[in-house]
Amino acid sequence: MTGFIDVHAHFLTDAYVAQARAAGHDAPDGMPAWPEWSAGAHLELMDRVGIDSAVLSISSPGVHFGDDGAARALAREVNEAGASLVRDHAGRFGLFASLPLPDIEGALSEIGYAFDVLGAAGVIVQTNIHGSYLGDDLFEPVFAELARRRATVLVHPTSPIAWKQTALGRPRPMLEFIFDAARAVIDLILSGTLERHPELEIIVPHVGGALPVLADRVDAFWAASGPERELVEAGAVAQLRRLHYDLAGTPFPRHVPALLGLVDPDRLLYGSDYCFTPSSAVQAQVASINAARVPVEGESWQSLTTRNALPLVGAGVAGATGRAEGSPSG
Repeated sequence: MTGFIDVHAHFLTDAYVAQARAAGHDAPDGMPAWPEWSAGAHLELMDRVGIDSAVLSISSPGVHFGDDGAARALAREVNEAGASLVRDHAGRFGLFASLPLPDIEGALSEIGYAFDVLGAAGVIVQTNIHGSYLGDDLFEPVFAELARRRATVLVHPTSPIAWKQTALGRPRPMLEFIFDAARAVIDLILSGTLERHPELEIIVPHVGGALPVLADRVDAFWAASGPERELVEAGAVAQLRRLHYDLAGTPFPRHVPALLGLVDPDRLLYGSDYCFTPSSAVQAQVASINAARVPVEGESWQSLTTRNALPLVGAGVAGATGRAEGSPSG
């Protein structure tokens, strides 16, 4: 593969958007409207900017709108729709399956179906589930099962529970998503979830959100915090260094250099955030990436990020090759 593997790309179905709107999400996370999505338009963009494969997922606000049964049905519906796209466009699409959290029993059932039947590349989870963050004990059975499967998990931002007080009427993806991603990942660390389950392959979105500039601060507070420090042996910086980070958003000129002060280049993955990022912005983003200095001699951004992605999602992207020995297969 010579082009990008996009690990942060979204799809929509008419039925999903209808259910989200019925649940009150007419302006998702404060954005003006739902974007339009079609496989044809997505593939045209991919061909134009040099994306070989895209791993599709359902973005915020996810699939659980208050009723467990409806959430299970919607998760199954969108996952089967995504798997159908993978089959119909061999080598171009993969799937990060949606889970009907906070319904733990439903989520465990969907994990089995997603990996064993649909051949998903991994799963997507929101940064908080109706206000509960990912380190909550409630979610331990889900992360234990995902770790058993050595699964790839894309952590995707969503609105925090107090967004009305913090967003000040502005679209939540501008600031709230960035800080909620940092909050969720730090919670996974301080709760001990990541240390209990080192087999998990976690993808942090949007160049790590606020994490590159908060990592040392978290370590400093943690060193003096007592009880939480005792839960986790490795420091926050050490644990952040073993996660993976996609480049969705505005990676240059400032964000990637900040992230590379925290992690090595082998942690970087490409992400477009299409279709919530429009095609013109994706094209501009790719141009900025291609124009930036590559931190590894002899690599391009395409070769570097694709090489990093293959062990995580290669076998879950139809037609891709090169998945590393021992990578998650379900």
